[in-house]
Amino acid sequence: MTQPIGPRVPDWSPRPAPPATPKSGRYVRIEPLDPARHAVELFEANAEDRDGSHWTYLFDEKPRTLEAYTAWITKASSTQDPMFHAIVDLATGKASGVAALMRIDRNHGVIEVGHINFAPRLQRTRQATEAIYLLMARAFDELGYRRFEWKCDHLNAPSRAAALRFGFTFEGIFRQAVVYKGRNRDTAWYSIVDGEWPAIKAAFEAWLDPANFDAQGGQVKRLGASTRTA
Repeated sequence: MTQPIGPRVPDWSPRPAPPATPKSGRYVRIEPLDPARHAVELFEANAEDRDGSHWTYLFDEKPRTLEAYTAWITKASSTQDPMFHAIVDLATGKASGVAALMRIDRNHGVIEVGHINFAPRLQRTRQATEAIYLLMARAFDELGYRRFEWKCDHLNAPSRAAALRFGFTFEGIFRQAVVYKGRNRDTAWYSIVDGEWPAIKAAFEAWLDPANFDAQGGQVKRLGASTRTA
């Protein structure tokens, strides 16, 4: 009896590791995290998060001093997986957020975006959206990965909403997946696969076009309206 098998993936070979090089868009540049270049700017931007709530669902507590933040960024920047990036606003030249490519599975072409920490000034902006787009474009267009993942605490409603807005498909809850900060995390899993990327990429590019914003900077068309039907 013939057993069902998955479709063949012709000419597959392991994917390259992400390069430690900058990548620029219209509004931001993602670049390897560097304590000497980014620690002061990121600490100042994070100071806007006065109660530390933006660190609730991150694995570390918010560093409260520049020295502590510099130590955190020095440790974060020392690894290749996760590979941390600073998000630099091209208009100001200053970093105001970080994100990492992580759980890099070159053999199977799977990569995750995580450790996302956007300062208040970066959140809900076209700069923040473009930063995620640039990381996706690096994974799919530059490196040829087949799957791009987003995971978060299932209680993290803003992260879950962002995943859907960016075009990720919800795949389920992994119960009792993680213990962090002394508490349980059930993890919500999301993904985009390479066959979906061209339509999602087009939706991002249309949304990021300056013509999609009015004189006050408000969006004309919502990104989620396009990515969820891509």
